[in-house]
Amino acid sequence: MQISPPSQLAAYIKHYIFLENTEDITKNLRLFADGNTGLIISSDIRMYDGQNKSLPLSFFYGQPSKYKDLTTMGKFSLLAVVFQPYFFNMFFNVAAREIKNQIVSASDILKDQLLPFQESLDNKENPKSIITALNRYFINLISAKNNPDSWLVKVQQLMIQKKRILSLKDLEHFTGYSERHIERTFEESMGLSPKKYNSIIRLHHFLSLMKNRTGKNSMTGLSYKAGYSDQSHLIREFKNIVGLTPGQYLKTENKLAVNFIEIPFTC
Repeated sequence: MQISPPSQLAAYIKHYIFLENTEDITKNLRLFADGNTGLIISSDIRMYDGQNKSLPLSFFYGQPSKYKDLTTMGKFSLLAVVFQPYFFNMFFNVAAREIKNQIVSASDILKDQLLPFQESLDNKENPKSIITALNRYFINLISAKNNPDSWLVKVQQLMIQKKRILSLKDLEHFTGYSERHIERTFEESMGLSPKKYNSIIRLHHFLSLMKNRTGKNSMTGLSYKAGYSDQSHLIREFKNIVGLTPGQYLKTENKLAVNFIEIPFTC
């Protein structure tokens, strides 16, 4: 289940995702970059990272620049809050580059503020009602914060709209800021360079084309349509971000979200 936030939160939250596993089995999962950061809220999940380290019930994840393999054991339910990429830096005054690829316990930052939502999940309340309560929580949170730099939001929206690689010179002309200022602000606020963020957007554009393709559209044709110079370039970038080839991704049966999939570690 994926639910969009109300309009007053759209500049801060991309969407919410509710996931539930009702089977008492072990799942191998992979999270890969989609250009955003997020918050996982759960009351019962048993999740481990690639080094078999137990993860908190609720945690923030910083900007992923590469894929991360995770394991869950047994039944669980969780809510994922997918933030706009500059959220963490803006709300918690932490340089996004410092938590890139990191997982941070939510209680280290928010203390016990998430306990009501964890209890609601534990009581199997309607996920939509929990998300409504989360909307109120985040609206109160943003009321005491400054809005994100408007030029940064406009650049992000331009990149998403164009769905192709924009050079620093292009962004300099668009914003009026120097290339160095743009690059430094991206690293500080979003945790990625403009080039890396662009490449992630382009890859997800290719994923959407691949998802909606018809029999007439070849993989090569889709790669050119997404802005790749050749198919080998696409495969190289795809494997770097997703850890799979496009063909392997297509064969993945359980796609929990566009960047969160169930996968055997043998892939």
